[in-house]
Amino acid sequence: MEKWRRKFQQFMVGRYGADQLSRFLSVCIVVLLVINLFARTHVLYWLAVVLLFYSYYRMFSRNISARFKENERYMGFRFRVTEWGKKWRFRAEQARKYHIYRCPSCGQKIRIPRGHGKVSIHCPKCHTDFIRKS
Repeated sequence: MEKWRRKFQQFMVGRYGADQLSRFLSVCIVVLLVINLFARTHVLYWLAVVLLFYSYYRMFSRNISARFKENERYMGFRFRVTEWGKKWRFRAEQARKYHIYRCPSCGQKIRIPRGHGKVSIHCPKCHTDFIRKS
């Protein structure tokens, strides 16, 4: 067993190997195959096979700079998606705790805690006072 392991390690020298994009592709392959168990469509099966070949192509590739650029593009896309999700999660959390009002004169957003009844709100930007229910 150790002999095969050394041979595989020697084979992988100079090759790209696994990265975050490869792991994502592997998860997609498993999800597609599980869905295919219930849906019984050949499209999902062949899509999973194509993704599998692409994943192995990336892992065994010797063009490390191209694979690194692909992974960087994926990581940038993943970052944008996760930040978008965090922003919406934060907004939902804030909406549960606070009312957010706009000043009628300047449009400045002002955050007021919920549950205090009618309150007089003082805009910090234009110093306008207005009354709202919190």
